[in-house]
This record gives sequence, C-alpha cells and structure tokens, in this order.
Amino acid sequence: MNGKVSIIGAGAVGATLAHRVLESGMADVVLLDIFKNIAMGKAMDLSDASPIVAHERGITGTDDYKAIESSDIVVITAGLPRKPGMTRDELVSKNAGIIKDVALKVRANAPSSIVIVVTNPLDVMTYLTYKVTGFPKNRVIGMAGLLDGARFIYLIANELGVPRSSVETYILGSHGDTMVPLISNTKVGAKPVTEIMDSGRLEAIVKRTRDRGAEIVSLLGSGSAYYSPSAAVFKMIESILKDKKETIAASAYLEGEYGLKDLYIGVPCKIGAGGVEEIVELDISAQEKAALAKSAEAIKAINRLLK
Repeated sequence: MNGKVSIIGAGAVGATLAHRVLESGMADVVLLDIFKNIAMGKAMDLSDASPIVAHERGITGTDDYKAIESSDIVVITAGLPRKPGMTRDELVSKNAGIIKDVALKVRANAPSSIVIVVTNPLDVMTYLTYKVTGFPKNRVIGMAGLLDGARFIYLIANELGVPRSSVETYILGSHGDTMVPLISNTKVGAKPVTEIMDSGRLEAIVKRTRDRGAEIVSLLGSGSAYYSPSAAVFKMIESILKDKKETIAASAYLEGEYGLKDLYIGVPCKIGAGGVEEIVELDISAQEKAALAKSAEAIKAINRLLK
C-alpha cells in the first residue's frame, strides 16, 4: 500500500486521527469537510508541526472528494455528534442522510479503498455504508468493540490496581446499550476475572462501560469522546497498512457467524491488508450468546428504519 488515508469529517475525531496518522509516518492524509476552511486550517496547523516532530508525510485540507482518489483507507467520521440526553439511536434519521451522501462519493472517487465507519449509531451507519457503496463486506468495517473493550479494560484495571496490559477481554454486540462484555473470556494476569472479582463489582463495571460514552458527553456538554475513538481507529489503520492481521473487535458483516446474518455487529475480526480477513468465532457462554442475539435484534430493528 502507498500509504494514503482520507478522513471525512474534520471535527474532533477526524482531526485527532489525522494527527495520529501523520505523526506515525505511515501515510499521507486528506482531511475533508463540508466546512472547507476548517479542514484547510487544521491541515495547515498539522503541516507546521511536521519539522518539529520530524516526519515527511503530507496533509491536504479540502472539501473536494476528488482528493480522496487512490486512498488505501477512507475513514468516515462525518455526522452530528450526540448531545447530552440523546441516545445513539436518536441520531439515525439525522446521520443517515449524511452517510448516504458520503458513501456515494466514496464509491465514485475511491472505489478500491477500505472504509472504516465511526459515525453513530455505529452498526447501523456501517450497514448503510456497505449497502450504498456496494463494496465487498471485508472492505467496510465499523469501529466499535475495540473502543468499548478499552474502556472495560481500563475500569477493571483501575478497580483492581493492576496493569492495563494484564487484562484481556472482548466486547461483542452493538456499540450501545446492548453491548455484550465477554465475561467468560475476560482474564486478569491469565486468571478468569470471576476468580478475582465478585459478580456485584463486575456488574457495576459493565454498567459503567456501557454508560461511559454518555458520561463523557454529559461532562463535555458539547461534543463527544475523541481521543479514545481516534486511538481505536488508528490501531485498525495500522493493522491494515502493515498487514498485521491482528484480532480486533470491530463491527463486521455476518453471514451466519455466531448464528447471525445480514447485519453489522461487533465481533472479533482478523484485520489485515484485505480489511476484515476473518471473523473469529470465540467459545462464548449460552447467556452471552442470548445477549448477542438480543443485541442483533436491536440493531436490525433500527436497520429497518433506513430508507
């Protein structure tokens, strides 16, 4: 890959992601936004930092979709952020129109790209992008489970006073209220978390993980999380550009895996140069399987609202 990443949406997530990608030296960046001056201004500011942090990558700020031609990866962050008290699902009607327009332009200008969707409600917007672009399922991915898992890991490690690197876990299901933390696959220092933490403490952490995004929204007052979402997208980009084939929880299109089909939902994926190269089917408990099916139904109910 030649190393070109286009980011649609120059808001907090998009600009922070551009910052991460540029300073890694992995790729040139196109930062595109309907507010052209904002994209240009942020691109100029990031360019001015390059001699200081010592990288030779370039960034273009624009509102012209022709600039995304030959992109290896296109990241879609465009859309309205959640406001305090607003659920991800309430964003559907507002963001579906935006995503449809963006997806059509990506299809026309970067037909060979891998697309990573960040816009909420995540699983639904990724499904819409897949349908509108007509791209193969492996080349349209949603960023979700990696972020939710990171929040879960942080809270567990903080509660137990252990290194975050010692905690292993996955979160499946929707990027929302029906997310499914895999307690059966959660380990701390190779020990099952259930041997270290009682069910009450664990359930409280699960609830905090589910509410973490809304908690950040309420504290900020305007806008939503961006440091951690951009970090999660960056890790996915790195696995694609370097063909690392890491197993990362992401929203992927299922055709029978985990007993589910015709939807995007969070599952462990092997991510490499081809995008989603494999859906990893973990051995999960009957309770977790039922929760995943419930999460899938919630996603499908919103998918049916799409025109």
